[in-house]
Amino acid sequence: MSRIIFDTATSLNGWIADEDNSLSWLFAAAGGTEPDPEVLPSNAGVLVEGSTTYQWVLAESDLLAHPEKWREFHGDRPTFVFTTRDLPTPKGADIRFVSGSVADALPAIRAAAGDTDIWVIGGGDLAGQFLDVGALDEIAVSIAPVLLTGGAPLLPRRLESDRLRLVSAKAVGPFARLVYAVSPAPA
Repeated sequence: MSRIIFDTATSLNGWIADEDNSLSWLFAAAGGTEPDPEVLPSNAGVLVEGSTTYQWVLAESDLLAHPEKWREFHGDRPTFVFTTRDLPTPKGADIRFVSGSVADALPAIRAAAGDTDIWVIGGGDLAGQFLDVGALDEIAVSIAPVLLTGGAPLLPRRLESDRLRLVSAKAVGPFARLVYAVSPAPA
């Protein structure tokens, strides 16, 4: 079965987006626009993101006017977007809009992934919903050398240390890269 990985970047003080839901702070950091390929989930066959992340990416890269840019990051991988609204789709992008709970959508997401991994890109609350249903296997965080005054938290859930096992910690350019395996909640 495929693994579900929450892989994201965060500020040093734990924000994945600023108060305006922007990632511009990340792209301003050295190495922020083109992450080292070794830190991206290499076996991710499906991407999952929330509507705020999706809308920011659409606007930031002007993807509706330049749909060819979608493939630069997403490739041909199906992308599941959790939303309660009707949102536009860049021409040619494999977007699958989902409303409702993660638990209800999980069978379709797993089916689309097959034997490949599922990459939860953002946001933190969406990753928390995967955690809530016992479907989060790994948390990988690239910590940027930036401090923000507020915004969207990395993972707005309490997760005790007995459920996290450090897999790796290393410097990648100016970023600190941490990868934790997530253990199932005790029965």
